[in-house]
Amino acid sequence: MVNDALSPSPPDPVLTRPFNQENDPVPLEIAIIGGGIIGVMLALGLLHHGIQVTVYERASTFPEIGAGMAFTAVARECMRRLSPQVLAAFERVGSPNPHPQNRYWDGFHPTTKEEAQSADALLFQLSTHDMGFWTCLRAGLLNEMSRELPEGTVKFGKRLVSYEDDEVVEKVVLRFADGSEGRADAVIGCDGLRSRTRQLLLGESNPAAYPSYSHKVAYRAVVPIAAGMAALGEDRGSNQCLQMGPGAHMLTYPLAGFTLMNVAIFTTDPTPWPDASKITMPATRSEVASVFASWSPSVREIIALLPENLTKWALYDMYEHPAASYCRGRVCLVGDAAHASSPHHGAGACMGVEDCLAMVTALDSVRGVVQERKALGVRGAVRQAFEAVNAVRWERSQWQVRSARETGDIYEWMYPGSGDSSERCKQEIEGRTRRIWEFSVEEMVREVRVLMGEARI
Repeated sequence: MVNDALSPSPPDPVLTRPFNQENDPVPLEIAIIGGGIIGVMLALGLLHHGIQVTVYERASTFPEIGAGMAFTAVARECMRRLSPQVLAAFERVGSPNPHPQNRYWDGFHPTTKEEAQSADALLFQLSTHDMGFWTCLRAGLLNEMSRELPEGTVKFGKRLVSYEDDEVVEKVVLRFADGSEGRADAVIGCDGLRSRTRQLLLGESNPAAYPSYSHKVAYRAVVPIAAGMAALGEDRGSNQCLQMGPGAHMLTYPLAGFTLMNVAIFTTDPTPWPDASKITMPATRSEVASVFASWSPSVREIIALLPENLTKWALYDMYEHPAASYCRGRVCLVGDAAHASSPHHGAGACMGVEDCLAMVTALDSVRGVVQERKALGVRGAVRQAFEAVNAVRWERSQWQVRSARETGDIYEWMYPGSGDSSERCKQEIEGRTRRIWEFSVEEMVREVRVLMGEARI
């Protein structure tokens, strides 16, 4: 397992050495569509394994998104195997939850601050020993990882319009909105929730090409940790804290070396989202406060710390119309482009990290496949690699999409199997989260290698 020390991993010289395709018996050129967390992480993993890569990002620069995110011990083990640079970048900005338990609190019934901060408000707790969540700021991780990319790896301002992948074309041809083109032996879509790669791969008339509204919205903010502790109490304010209640829930945890507190507030919205072309709308603190007007004083104090002007995020996912396959030909999807989920497991990004390791493992095997089966060629070996990734990743990632939706309802006492019963909620949450934590990275890698013909069952 990964060493949980905060000291960064030592540098690895592989990333900084120049590519020498003349000495590579099977040179590969990979195009990644999307320069977010997963796209950059995948690029670093491919580079570490000596595979040439170009990242095409539609924005003019890397986005500065201030929201917090978390990764399990499983995800960090995948980072380590991808590249020491990836894990080191995360260790520079991440921090563990100091409490040995993840605790779930009654955010609704306590009528005084003393009651809200008392042990009686604790509904249940789960051990964090196996989970090993570390948290970080999204922008901080992206910034640290992007600094490790060799100059010229990322091309900004590249909005994908179409691609051409057929038998007569030696390489996949990418066409961008600025009129430019790119060519690669394989294309990997890491372009997120509203993935253009997904639309092209599945067909623009296919409902599975588009996400659906989950009927939950989120409000996110970062507040000073001292103020958060004053509202929640020092113990809860310095650890991950999930407040449960009817039709809504709140998650808080420390960030940035315990100087900031991430606040994520979720509410159920039975009405249609008013504008399907946008996933955000302006909101106000007063709007949030009205939803939580009858909740505990501690929860209301946290809401009072929010800025008056907020952004309301519609939570979309791929639950209603899942992709039948993540690949076709020499094009494949990973991360949110393949299986975007609601955030209630805190594992959507973790699934993307697992995807990255499966993908790098498969593409790293392409050289051997081509050398042993020359008639297959690079084109055929890439297809085999993508089919291997799809076979290994589809079931687990789709389960996470479904379970994340249901977990949101469990937190809000809306799930038929648990209602507002603390014991049944605990059973549901523990069973689901263990499926995320108790995952063998080694077995996933072995399965990919078996499908690539590198290992025996």
